[in-house]
This record gives sequence, C-alpha cells and structure tokens, in this order.
Amino acid sequence: MNTPHSSHTSQGAPRLSINRWTCRSTPIQDFLEATAAHDLEAVGLWRQDVEEIGVDALRRWVDDAGLRVSSLCRGGFLTAADETTRAASLDDNRRAIDETAALGAPTLVMVVGGITPEDKDIVAARARVAENIATLAPHAEQAGVTLSLEPMHPMFAADRAVLSTLGQALDIAESTGSDAVGVIVDTYHVWWDPALEASIARAGASGRLFSYQVCDWNLPLAAEPLFSRGYMGDGFIDFPSITRMVKAAGYIGDIEVEIFHEDVWATPAHEAIGIVTERYEELVLPEA
Repeated sequence: MNTPHSSHTSQGAPRLSINRWTCRSTPIQDFLEATAAHDLEAVGLWRQDVEEIGVDALRRWVDDAGLRVSSLCRGGFLTAADETTRAASLDDNRRAIDETAALGAPTLVMVVGGITPEDKDIVAARARVAENIATLAPHAEQAGVTLSLEPMHPMFAADRAVLSTLGQALDIAESTGSDAVGVIVDTYHVWWDPALEASIARAGASGRLFSYQVCDWNLPLAAEPLFSRGYMGDGFIDFPSITRMVKAAGYIGDIEVEIFHEDVWATPAHEAIGIVTERYEELVLPEA
C-alpha cells in the first residue's frame, strides 16, 4: 500500500500540493507546468481529467512535469437505495480505485453522497455508506491505495455527504475492519466541529488520517456555497491551530490546497499558485 510522502527535496514549499480544481479553468497541461515552475512536487487530480485525457496519458503528463499525484478526487456517492444504482456506483468506484493506483496516488477521496427527495432517512443512508465502503475495501487493499472518507459541512448533507463530522467518518472507517479505509481532514468542512481536536487525534492513533486539505471559509457565501472556498487568510479558519492538531496526530503527508472560487479561477494559474504558496508558508507550514 502506498504511504504518505514526507517533505521532499525540491526548492518549493515543503509538502505543498496544489489541487487541480484550485486552477480549474486552466488547461491541465498548463496547470501541471505552472505547478512544476513553482518547484512544487505534487498535485491533486480529478477524475474529469482522467475521463477527458485517459489515465495513461495523464500519468505521462504528470511524470513529464516531474510531479506526483497526492490524491484523486473523487469516488463515493454510495447512498442509493435501489440495487441497480448501487451496483453501478460500486462498479464506478472500483474503476476510480484502479485509476488512483494507475496514477500512483496513495488515496482516493470519497464524497459519500447525500439523500434523495424520495428517501429522507439519513440514518439509513449512512448505513448504506458503511456497507458499501466495506464492500469496496478489499479492492482498495488489492490495488494498494486507501479510501479517504470526506466529512463535509452539514449544509451539504442533503446532496453531497451524509457524513458531517470527522467522528462519523471514523466510525464508518473503523467499522470496515480494513486498514485501507480512513479519513481526510478538509479545513473548509470541519473547522467548526467542537470535537475536531479529539477526532483528529483519534484518526492519527488508529492510523486512519490519510490526507489534509486546506482552504479558507469565506463570507458572504456564494450562490453555490461550495465556491466559497478561499485563499488561506481570506476568511475565518484558524490554520495554525488545526495544523498543530494534524501534526500532533502524526501526519507527515502532503498538504493539499483545494480552493473553489470564481475569482481564483479567473486568476492566471502561475499567479494563483504563487498566492497559495505565500499563504501556505505563512499560515500552515510553520505548524506542520
């Protein structure tokens, strides 16, 4: 199984990875070149690029840029009650696991899915997530990758993730009995959680803290709230404190900056990555 990478030998900010969607409007090859030009080592990728380019070609482009892949987003959407949809979702997640392995990424980010208007039983939806993650775990083990369950802010419980806290995600990860299932700490989604410090410590103690993503919580919220993810320092999140929690839990892997914001997408990639690097070095790296 791939393990988290520690600090690297390039001249850029240590452990910093740029998520593809931070520069969503930039063509993928230009994004990779811009990241490499900042002497960074890693990127987080999305399956949309895999679908468009092909996993083998995308891997070559990453390799040619001198980069590696810190994570692939996304698997999940495992809450459907009907068997036909469930089977199709499991098949798609197995493909996502295989793509993660082919890209050399250590982990697949799992956005587990929301509820449907026809079935508002969120407890049952969470139970289906647990069952389906357990079903997928052996395939992940065989592929040598991990599944990082992503709790999301409660405002996304209806349509994206019935897991709202790190504790809920850990409950499911531990219930699988598989070392290949763990969690991702994404500051945008968990900064508000009063149990955050204890849950991060629990994730570290159980060896299930697989990824750390950072961006800020900006106000006012955008019409699409997911697009209110901003540069670190522009919003309300205490990055030094959360980063200290993650470090105390023993995490030494990549720290991935994942921003969804219209203004950031309108900024040239080289400029946006420069701002990200400055904010990372100021607010995150000193405590990492």
